[in-house]
Amino acid sequence: MNTNNSRKHVLLVDDDESILEASRLAFESSGYEVTVARDGAEALSRIERDAPDLVVLDLVMPRRSGFAVLDRIAESQPNRPRIMMVTANADPRHRRFATERGVDAFIAKPYEMSILLTTAAELLGESPA
Repeated sequence: MNTNNSRKHVLLVDDDESILEASRLAFESSGYEVTVARDGAEALSRIERDAPDLVVLDLVMPRRSGFAVLDRIAESQPNRPRIMMVTANADPRHRRFATERGVDAFIAKPYEMSILLTTAAELLGESPA
């Protein structure tokens, strides 16, 4: 059970600076601790270092795709974080591929920030802010 003094940690991973900043502000305003990564390689190092509760992961990024990050998390994280994948690629094959690799939620870009926050709260077992 989460109390007010145990904030959930969210790692936002996206190579689009405007999406990263808007998401960071929204999550912080909702009471989450937030860190960011701008590519898949940086995401993997932050996951190992920070052990976030939730990773909001873009699919298409430089240095490692979202799928490569998913595969690495599955290999190396015994207590893996919840994972929400966001992408502008609406191909149903990508959604299926992501689900098969353990993605907990798949959200198509563009999205309403309220959808992102509500989904995050549900994945973390919290009431939406």
